[in-house]
Amino acid sequence: MKRKTSRREFLKGKSAADAMAHAIEGVLPGVDSSGPAARDSGEAYMVRIARRAMACRFEVRFGAGRYDRGTELAVEALDLVDALEDQMSVFRETSDICRINRTAGSEAVEVEQRLFELLELAVRLHRETGGAFDITSAPLWEVWGFARRSGTLPNEEQLAEALQNVGCQLIELDARHKTIRFRRPGVQLSLGSIGKGYALDRCAEKLVPAGITDVLIHGGHSSVLAHGAQTPSPAGSPGSISTGWLVGIRHPLRRKKRLAEIRLCDRALATSGGRAQSFVHKGRRYGHILDPRTGRPAEGVLSATAIAPTGAMADALSTTFYVMGPQKTLDYCQTRPEIAAVLVCPTQHNDHIKIHTAGLAEDELTIL
Repeated sequence: MKRKTSRREFLKGKSAADAMAHAIEGVLPGVDSSGPAARDSGEAYMVRIARRAMACRFEVRFGAGRYDRGTELAVEALDLVDALEDQMSVFRETSDICRINRTAGSEAVEVEQRLFELLELAVRLHRETGGAFDITSAPLWEVWGFARRSGTLPNEEQLAEALQNVGCQLIELDARHKTIRFRRPGVQLSLGSIGKGYALDRCAEKLVPAGITDVLIHGGHSSVLAHGAQTPSPAGSPGSISTGWLVGIRHPLRRKKRLAEIRLCDRALATSGGRAQSFVHKGRRYGHILDPRTGRPAEGVLSATAIAPTGAMADALSTTFYVMGPQKTLDYCQTRPEIAAVLVCPTQHNDHIKIHTAGLAEDELTIL
């Protein structure tokens, strides 16, 4: 039974000073210990099929010797990730997203069915989060220099001009004809905040119906989708219950240490942090996660982890929770029992942080 997280407990947070003293233990050999990764229980060997895509390492894991066609199906799933990158990348001129960005400002553009559904999800999340999630934030990335990976402090005029082209209210989706049109030229789509999670969902669609029911898939360690159990109980054993996969959340200030572990089963997890891309100007650090409502870097959170039924939702909500902060994240989770969150926030002391949680049962989260 899930333990309800009270508003007072979530907003007060839990001191994690003790967590800083613990290093990761039992991580699978070869896994980057700085990110979410399944912990080796020592009870079974894992098969890992990996490929680089979407500027990160995608990996499929399952128990060795369990599935006759496991490796073949994993390769097919990763082939699909390549195809999705061709469709969604803003860095490939022939992608569907680039075609939309070039044309939708002047005419309606027909969109492939599954991609259209993803755009519908993005627009819905924009509405539900009061604009904290927005796939039209590319102009802000440009003006802040993050698109070129060279941080630049924009002036007020540049920021105001960029904001004129930001907001999902500028997108027209025609569900009947599966088309998209922008209400003004200059709008640009970027699926960087939802694309990896969506790719994990599509991988799972290849694997789970084919019988690969105990599997973990991750993209760059920041996005993870888990089905079944890492070490399932023997078939027919009394009280046989899928216990899921142990997935780590790294410490945002001690990147080689694990802060917590979440037991993930038939759900997805994603973590966002602002220090991966940032720059310092006059002693102040500016992170790459921008609040699309103000155009400025989000502040007050070190890392945000979202747990959701699908990879696309977890990916999108981790960025959103980083922007929203503890109070509004709690409000969001309290009305959606299928969503959970772990937010790590700074304190006035450099060697202390606060952890805020919502929607997780006691047996699902372990603070190390």
